[in-house]
Amino acid sequence: MTNLEAQDPSAVLKAEHQVILRMLRVLRRLMNRFNAGEGFERESLAQCVEFFRSFADACHHAKEEELLFPTLEERGIPREGGPIGCMLEEHRLARGFTAEMGDAIEANKCGSPGAPARFAEAADQYIDLLTNHIYKEDNILFAMGDRVMSDEDQSTLREQFCTVGCRRFGGRNREELEQIADALEVKWPSD
Repeated sequence: MTNLEAQDPSAVLKAEHQVILRMLRVLRRLMNRFNAGEGFERESLAQCVEFFRSFADACHHAKEEELLFPTLEERGIPREGGPIGCMLEEHRLARGFTAEMGDAIEANKCGSPGAPARFAEAADQYIDLLTNHIYKEDNILFAMGDRVMSDEDQSTLREQFCTVGCRRFGGRNREELEQIADALEVKWPSD
């Protein structure tokens, strides 16, 4: 049994949140450089977008939307008018910001002068949204979930999470996506 397989579902999701937060900090550093007139680092920003699409959305959000949230609903945590509905709406908004960042990267490749500013606006909204979203999940929703789920629920989710973790996302596995985060943190260290 790997370390990931041994962890409770909320611990797995919280660990993934830490990787996502690391990439949000890299994105913030790149946006601070851009806002200071130090250039639009298109290659690194494109890697950030790839990471957010593949790791944050296809890997992490898939676990929540396809596995955790339905289990929590079965255990009485409401979707409509409740925390699950709020998290799903924020996932939808995050996808929109990621799409806008990706579109701005493509527009920049084609020479669109306004593309970097479009990217920066979407990036700022994405960073704010996901930072708050992660806080709410880590400190409210996951605690609620751990209280209502049975040991059997936890065990089933552990197995299902492991299956999702073995998939490929955008042609890369989970470890390869984490390596993108590692490499970008090295390339763009905190001040």
